[in-house]
Amino acid sequence: MQAARDGLAVAIFTTSSPGEPYEMFVRTLAAAREITYPHTTYLLDDTRDPRFGELARQMGAVHMELIGLPGAKAGKINEALRRTSEEFILVLDPDHIPFRQFLHRVLGYFRDPAVGFVQVAQAYHNANESFVARAAAEQTFSFYGPIMQGMHGTGTSVGIGANCTFRRTALDSIGGHGIGLAEDLVTSIRLHAAGWRSVYVPEVVSRGLVPADLGSFLKQQLKWSRGVHEVLFQEYPRAFLRLTTHQRISYFMIGSYYVVGLTTFIYIAIPLTYLWTGHQPAAFLLSEYIRHALPVGVLGIFIYRFAQRWLCDPVRERGFHWRGTLLKVGAWSVYLKGLLLSILGIAVPYIPTAKERKRDRFWRLARVPIITVMASAVTVIWTAWRELYLLPESEVRITTEVTLGMLFFMIMNTILMSGRLYAAWVDREREET
Repeated sequence: MQAARDGLAVAIFTTSSPGEPYEMFVRTLAAAREITYPHTTYLLDDTRDPRFGELARQMGAVHMELIGLPGAKAGKINEALRRTSEEFILVLDPDHIPFRQFLHRVLGYFRDPAVGFVQVAQAYHNANESFVARAAAEQTFSFYGPIMQGMHGTGTSVGIGANCTFRRTALDSIGGHGIGLAEDLVTSIRLHAAGWRSVYVPEVVSRGLVPADLGSFLKQQLKWSRGVHEVLFQEYPRAFLRLTTHQRISYFMIGSYYVVGLTTFIYIAIPLTYLWTGHQPAAFLLSEYIRHALPVGVLGIFIYRFAQRWLCDPVRERGFHWRGTLLKVGAWSVYLKGLLLSILGIAVPYIPTAKERKRDRFWRLARVPIITVMASAVTVIWTAWRELYLLPESEVRITTEVTLGMLFFMIMNTILMSGRLYAAWVDREREET
């Protein structure tokens, strides 16, 4: 860590939107007031609620009413940039509670005049609130640990929507904060393309919220999927020639992350297609697949566990993260929808992620995994009937191992849907008794 110079002009921007809980801002603004490095906190308010202005005054913050601006959160940040003059701006999401030494841990890196932004790790104080909260948190542990540390080493660390500190002159050089569903990634790629360096600090200096219910999680993932694909299709080609080789690779990998929705759909479709039509996409035996896949899988688990020595909070974060895996695979339809919306150019409204746990109808939350499981069950019944009563014995003998292999994959698909099904059942609406 580099020591922060005294006398820097620092602003903290936190935004409020209609529907966000008032009590959350009480906690966040109170914590921001306790940050030891001298700064000015600005509440960029879009609620039309007079309580927020009074709260800002009580907490020593500046209330800036910004109503109806285009660009959602990023639009408010850009307007606040025009109205303020501080050279360094910390963008703090209102659900994150900053620690007292936050600014001291990041400002020293701006001694290098080429550094445009400094990102710190994200951690969460509600990770144990529910199955979904734990799963959502697990999906971030490796990213903020070994992955972002490796990206820092190659000059490719990115800014995230919360807890990122920017140099004003860097933002000015690209026309302000990027706008979009993935506005943080838009800003990062533009800053890197403009020649600014980024720094990642793998320290937990605040704790925030992850979605605690399935409906909020799926809405968040759709927004991110749509936004990240937009960066891949629009921002990435424009910035490509001005990025370093490592940055080109990194932004392509980030931009294609949610293609997992398409690959999972193909994975689910392969055994169904074979068992109903007889068309086999690849000629292999189950025994061959297991012989090759098993050592790769074991090695992958070993590497995953070994890399956890670089987690930001190993005591809380170490583990096999099976909940995160199940929920990621279970959300495949949302990622696929985000990809298709991006290709078709259909917009998704910017809606802040819910900060309180909500419930929804079970069918709305679980229809995709239910359809997947039911299709698998019907296919198993049809396959058993066909093998026993319709096919000649000679053909059954020839196709038995391939059929068993496809049934094995179908069972795996059902297991992988269990996380979303369980979360949907827990978060379903319950009738009043």
